[in-house]
Amino acid sequence: MILMVSVQNLKEAYEAMKGGADIVDVKNLQEALVGSAKPNIFKDVRKAVPADIHASLTLGVVPNQEGTVAMAVWAAGQMKATSVKVGFMQADYDKSVEVLQASKEALEGTETKLIGSLFADNVLYDGGLDPHLMPKLARDGKCDGWLIDTLTKDGRNLFDFLSEVELRDIVMEGKSDGMSTALSGHLKMSDLDELTRVNPDIVGVRGAVCSKGDRDNGVYSESVAEFKRQVELRKSGDIEVLEDISVLNKNINESNGWKVIDGTGKTCAGIIAALSQEINNKSDSFIEVVIPDVLNTYDILMWVEKEKHSILTQRKDEKGFVRILISP
Repeated sequence: MILMVSVQNLKEAYEAMKGGADIVDVKNLQEALVGSAKPNIFKDVRKAVPADIHASLTLGVVPNQEGTVAMAVWAAGQMKATSVKVGFMQADYDKSVEVLQASKEALEGTETKLIGSLFADNVLYDGGLDPHLMPKLARDGKCDGWLIDTLTKDGRNLFDFLSEVELRDIVMEGKSDGMSTALSGHLKMSDLDELTRVNPDIVGVRGAVCSKGDRDNGVYSESVAEFKRQVELRKSGDIEVLEDISVLNKNINESNGWKVIDGTGKTCAGIIAALSQEINNKSDSFIEVVIPDVLNTYDILMWVEKEKHSILTQRKDEKGFVRILISP
């Protein structure tokens, strides 16, 4: 789980980077419900952000016009955005798929990733596209990942529209598809325990990291740093938020050997994809997966249970990494 901070200008981008944001996401909060920054603003931010920090661009709520959206997405690719987010509110599902597919085509030859987006509060709007469809829409639209956000400005946030259980199921589906998964929507520090249990790849914030908690006051580096610190405490397990899972341990002769999947440096989706591929290739072998992150360990345990595989052992090695032995 990494931290994405929404900024509106270069000054805020510097504050986000100073605080340790993993992704600097440029948007325009003054345009309609949420819109895109002007090209020169994004170009300035892209130039200032070093290669090890992502600079993403949000187009906001897009019209149901595939040519218009594809042209905007193409521009994001030409400006070397790490990713570009295309969001749908009141939209026909099939038309939204067409818009995303045209957007993906527009990014050919670039390294920019296409991120589809729906809003948890779409239910408030006539013809709002159901946010539960996010994983399917991303698959059909040939996206590289997806984001679920909110649009309302009445104090309600993501969890007021989708429960922890619903979000966890949606996120797990996205990870099983090999997608990057992101959640945002007026999230606060007090939501971190729930967010951690859901464990999206990316958590997006703005108001929570602005001066005095007011999104209109601008991003404040010390608030970013504290939010990032709290995320890391939960990732490391120093702050425990996961329910206890008992794992059956059996004595197995390790000299027999088995396939080892090294999950260090991989996202949870990457680990699950590697596991699925190995199981499909040779389903009668034991597979040991090495996981450096407490939260990803929990996701792997849930995935194993969902796929009806068996966990034979779970232990920590000398580096402190969790090693789980799976029997398909």
